[in-house]
Amino acid sequence: MPITSSSNGNTVNITISGRFDFSVHKEFRDAYSSLASGESNEYIIDMSQTEYVDSSALGMLLLLREHAGSDQAKVLINGSNNDVKEILMVSNFDKLFTIS
Repeated sequence: MPITSSSNGNTVNITISGRFDFSVHKEFRDAYSSLASGESNEYIIDMSQTEYVDSSALGMLLLLREHAGSDQAKVLINGSNNDVKEILMVSNFDKLFTIS
């Protein structure tokens, strides 16, 4: 499965492997939507195994941020390769998410 998730206390960890595009939309949404909005304080998106992101993936990240509480959301994107990180930076996602 390209998307795996786990929750421990107030943190939800989501790992994305391979291509992050519309084909994993439902799987990505299911990884966090079972939690009530605001139930978790932090979302950590592990992209260390992500090879590719497209515009639908950016939209999915925005939907997660909205679910997590928009401006009060704490969403971290970790481990992106240079190509993925460049897409995130060009899209100004560094202003909405913590990217490392």
